[in-house]
Amino acid sequence: MNPWLISIPIAYLLGSIPFGFLLVRIFRKQDIRTTGSGNIGATNVARSGAKGLGILTLLLDALKGYVAVVVALHLSPGNLHLAVAAAVAAILGHVFPIWLGFRGGKGVATALGVFFALTPASTLAVLAIFVIVFALTRYVSLASIVAAAAFPFIALHFIPTRTPIVVGGLIFIPLLIIVKHHQNIRRLLSGTESRFGSRKVTA
Repeated sequence: MNPWLISIPIAYLLGSIPFGFLLVRIFRKQDIRTTGSGNIGATNVARSGAKGLGILTLLLDALKGYVAVVVALHLSPGNLHLAVAAAVAAILGHVFPIWLGFRGGKGVATALGVFFALTPASTLAVLAIFVIVFALTRYVSLASIVAAAAFPFIALHFIPTRTPIVVGGLIFIPLLIIVKHHQNIRRLLSGTESRFGSRKVTA
């Protein structure tokens, strides 16, 4: 069977698993969508008072993205086009999960997973950028936006294949993440964005 017909649906369905929603529902009997910012991602889970669940959400969201790309590469070894397409499908699954009415997270942790599967060196560099920006500002949103914006430039240095599918995918994922942070960007510009660890929750 065509590996594209297998890999892309699997990647989307893996990305659609709402780990933040499920973990909070199972362990705290709450709907994370009614807490804080309403986002199902790791940051809001942690800010809801469940830091352990927030860390677990981060790891699982990253893992599902990583597995989605690894499955694609397993079905079609060396096929970078399919791997990038699977990465995009996994991110779309997280941002628009079929199980939650297509209202999901912002894709940062899942992007970390797909990026690491595609180009580990680039991901480590981008992760370092995230850590530095976060350490200096305590803004998770700003660190995510800056790291996402930097990724295509770094990744294309390490990935020699520069076909339209590869370049388009490497640009599309960070762009989607940045667009999903549009409310955070407005708050950052207005000076009302909350820093991680503060009582005000808007991430």
